[in-house]
Amino acid sequence: MAVPTDLPIRCSCGALRGVARGVSGERGNRLVCYCDDCQSFAYFLERPDEILDAHGGTDIFQMSPARLDLTDGLEHLACMRLRPSGMLRWYADCCRTPIGNTPASRQAPFVGLIHSCSDAPQGTSRDDVVGPVRARVNARFARGDRARLDAHDRAPLSLIVRFVGLLLWARLRGDQSRSPFFDAQSGEPSARPRVLTADELRAVEAARDAA
Repeated sequence: MAVPTDLPIRCSCGALRGVARGVSGERGNRLVCYCDDCQSFAYFLERPDEILDAHGGTDIFQMSPARLDLTDGLEHLACMRLRPSGMLRWYADCCRTPIGNTPASRQAPFVGLIHSCSDAPQGTSRDDVVGPVRARVNARFARGDRARLDAHDRAPLSLIVRFVGLLLWARLRGDQSRSPFFDAQSGEPSARPRVLTADELRAVEAARDAA
């Protein structure tokens, strides 16, 4: 079993910083998601080459937000939604670095931490810290030759069961009240979500589909 490790968090310019405390492959779910919305988020940020792999996948570590401590530059933490009912997608507005995805309510205590806001400590790899990729999901949206991609069209049942278990344990610990993404008192998002207009969404999707 891997020893839990603190994972430094920083945006590209270094203005927003923090740490994911005591993370390991056993304490989260690492996956690669190829869904069109994750791809759209990368294009909204205008950083697809840094976020997406060759098939349009985003490397994500699902973990409890209570383990995430943002220590510097909180004024740069921003939030957007592709649609009014979509997930909250968090990023640093100083340099448009993605941070992670959360549900719209803190009552489901998890964040999908995006790989490009963290670097494994010196002498380690991402596999060492957050474990190997457990599954590649939503391959029906992947780019290129999907036959050469070892991925699932949707999330496999084993991954869903594991995720639900992690979520339940987080709820039992009361992690829903300890999140940098929601106000501890009101439960409202820490930054007001910007919802894309229909025209903005079409422009993002057009850039995504033209790639």
